[in-house]
Amino acid sequence: MDSALTTVGLPVALAIIMLGLGLDLTVGDFRRIGRAPRAVGVALACQVVLLPAICFGLVVLFDLPALLGIGMLLLAASPGGTTANLFSHLFRGDVALNITLTAINTVLAVATLPLITGLAIGWFGREDDVSMPLVEIVEVFALILLPVGLGMLVNARAPGFARRMDKPVRIGSAVILAVLVLGILLDQLENVGDYLADVGVIAALFCAISLVVGYVVPKAFGVTGPQAIASSMEVGVHNATLAIFVAVEVLDEVEVSVPAAVYSIVMFVFAALWGMWVSRRVAASEGASVG
Repeated sequence: MDSALTTVGLPVALAIIMLGLGLDLTVGDFRRIGRAPRAVGVALACQVVLLPAICFGLVVLFDLPALLGIGMLLLAASPGGTTANLFSHLFRGDVALNITLTAINTVLAVATLPLITGLAIGWFGREDDVSMPLVEIVEVFALILLPVGLGMLVNARAPGFARRMDKPVRIGSAVILAVLVLGILLDQLENVGDYLADVGVIAALFCAISLVVGYVVPKAFGVTGPQAIASSMEVGVHNATLAIFVAVEVLDEVEVSVPAAVYSIVMFVFAALWGMWVSRRVAASEGASVG
């Protein structure tokens, strides 16, 4: 991949996306876990435990090549992002819960992402080829947490400015992700056909299963409709930019970033279709209960 895109574009892209997340956050969002412990706990369990296990099962079932398998598990370990919050807003989810889940997931990912990805590297026996150096992992999460903190500070000191910047930052994040995906696919142009054949179906299945699990499991534990929609989007819409950044900049393997690139394409379609269906279902259910 072009060095300017990786050394400059990727860090800037990730910083902008995480700044956008911070612009939505307040300290109170972290306190909300005490006010909605069931919704937060179930969603986090789905995100941190259940989804990586499901992803690992798919990787084994489809017998993915090592680097693509590592890339899938890196994607599964990545937290939700601002796109999840956007989809939740569009389809009448509990956006406040989404913001809380994203904030907590992002902090938890400091430990869970390197752990899950490291286990994947060990499973495929690629320790000699792919490693997760501690210093670079610390740098990655500094790049994540510092912009989030800056965004929170701006939100606290200038909430009006933060609200005005929300839409431009979201649009910019989507454009940046599109450029990154295009760059990866162009860089791997000779192998794109093989990669899509290898990982296209599993990425689509993983996305669909994530969205459904994120809704059905919380509902089974008594979580309400709008909160279940928020959970579905949080669990089903991963921060693909973070996965791409770690693959290219930390693991130094563009091939590992391919699952996240492919997933980011199908995710927009699947999340939109699922969101339309599930929001109508929740609205109909609430209307029936009122009647």
